[in-house]
Amino acid sequence: MDWKRATFSFERMAEVQPMSDFFYPKLQTVEAMEPLRLRTVWSTGEVLNVDVSKVLHGTAFAEIRKPEVFKTVHTDGISIEWFDTELGPDNVYAWAKEQAGEVSHEMLGAWMLRNRMSLSGAAEALGISRRMVSYYRTAAKPIPRSIWLACLGWEVTRPMARVLPRELPSAREYAAAHA
Repeated sequence: MDWKRATFSFERMAEVQPMSDFFYPKLQTVEAMEPLRLRTVWSTGEVLNVDVSKVLHGTAFAEIRKPEVFKTVHTDGISIEWFDTELGPDNVYAWAKEQAGEVSHEMLGAWMLRNRMSLSGAAEALGISRRMVSYYRTAAKPIPRSIWLACLGWEVTRPMARVLPRELPSAREYAAAHA
């Protein structure tokens, strides 16, 4: 392939590596529980229950909220589906983790976005490798509690240099810095 003349295309990228391959835990099975809860089994061995009631609000999901329709949930190996509606497995995985009190890859992504961080910037801020940030960001590895606490601590202190602050700012200092 002539890389100088090659142009980027999502279609070409999907031929090489489907988008679902970027997200590590693969959904293996899904079953309906009452009311509006799903039990999901993942390739990591995790069995996670998730409440989807907040997601399935509004008139667009009225049919799915009917118990006899909700019970028809299934997976095609990629997404969670009902007749003509689907939920992305990465979202469902994140919701289940968060509802269980754990840190999700979406929480890390939101932290990076809020703080305008690239993978390299997040790695430097957290003192870990860029590869580990990528693993956490794609849910290839679970995010340790210590990493999430480091994210929150970084956000509070926002160190501008490699020298870390010796203590957290007071409430007044924090408010002034974020006003």
